[in-house]
Amino acid sequence: MNRLLLACIAVNVLAFVQMASDKQRAVKGRRRLPEALLLAPVLFSGILGVVAGMLAFHHKIAKTSFHTKLVIAFVIFLVAAYQLLNR
Repeated sequence: MNRLLLACIAVNVLAFVQMASDKQRAVKGRRRLPEALLLAPVLFSGILGVVAGMLAFHHKIAKTSFHTKLVIAFVIFLVAAYQLLNR
């Protein structure tokens, strides 16, 4: 398996685990992960992990501001990926 694919898988697994962890912290009333940390994997191909985590744990589903930031981060990733692939 190529390294880039392995890196993408790892980033998505990390994103999914972060969403699970933040949801667990929210339920227990503990200190939460910053939104920037939850969104960072999206900048490195982690959109599927974040969205899967949102759906699996019903986390950040009603937060419109988070959805907006998620879309912006994904667009930034797409633009950066396009530029890197078309050098």
